[in-house]
Amino acid sequence: MILYTVPIAPNPTKVMLYIAERHIRGIDMGIEEFIVNTLKGRHKEAEHLIRNPFGTLPVLELDDGTFIFESLSIIHYLEDRFSKKAVLPKKAKDRAKALELERITDVRILNEMARYVHATKSPLGFPYDSEKANEAESRIQPALDYIEHTLMDDRKFLMGEELSLADFTLASGCQFLRFIKADLFGNRPKLRSWDERLRNSGPGRLVLKC
Repeated sequence: MILYTVPIAPNPTKVMLYIAERHIRGIDMGIEEFIVNTLKGRHKEAEHLIRNPFGTLPVLELDDGTFIFESLSIIHYLEDRFSKKAVLPKKAKDRAKALELERITDVRILNEMARYVHATKSPLGFPYDSEKANEAESRIQPALDYIEHTLMDDRKFLMGEELSLADFTLASGCQFLRFIKADLFGNRPKLRSWDERLRNSGPGRLVLKC
């Protein structure tokens, strides 16, 4: 299999953190990484649009030539295909809560972090827009408060002692902010401590660039 990806970008980073965690757990999924240079517009070229008509990353190419091009779909495929030592819990309630928290970190935090980055110092060249940046910063606050409250019981990671999909999603957004030297954490010490632990975790050291 081939993972078409790009460093720093949030959704590719989420998948790469997941793959790194599975590798640390002893699961070799046989995935080769191929970097698509988005700064040179390679994601908009015909070669990549065959893989994903929307021109986004990551894309997982299966051995039979099938392309999967949404980050969560890629992760679910790998969870099902390599079910031993999976990241998602097996019990229905635990699995639902893990997916719930991943959706919160993606929809309510990561998306707003990405909007903030692209409205301030977009690596893709989008124009500066203070109104969009302020809106994103405002919308993200309730979800950051929720994460801070979740961490109040001194759990190591977002779902407990082991890394979860929510950790990978949130970490990918935090790296994107660090890339432009931005900080939206505010006065949230538990969240800052979590960020430090994540960056020093096995997947964090293997994948995160900043």
